[in-house]
Amino acid sequence: MREKRKKHQRSSSKNRGVDQAYDEETPFNPYLKAAILEVVENQVRHNDPPETRQALERLLGKGYSRKQAIEMIGSAVVEEIWAVMHDHKPFDRARFAAFLEQLG
Repeated sequence: MREKRKKHQRSSSKNRGVDQAYDEETPFNPYLKAAILEVVENQVRHNDPPETRQALERLLGKGYSRKQAIEMIGSAVVEEIWAVMHDHKPFDRARFAAFLEQLG
């Protein structure tokens, strides 16, 4: 028989890497946000796809802070994930690049 996990057992926010505790009143899931932002940082770090770094540089050039730009790019990542998961479409680099181009 499997043991039930305690619903309210949480690690500290310091260990999770997020600065906000998650509860049902929060309009977003900080764990998911942190994961999406990590995807963006990895794309920028590895220049893969290069369109992500280009979007970051373009947004910074328009006066957005790095944090704002990374979060904006994260929204494009979410759009692409939605197309893949919800619409059952394969990853499409051109579609993702178009999402990035629409930012800012």
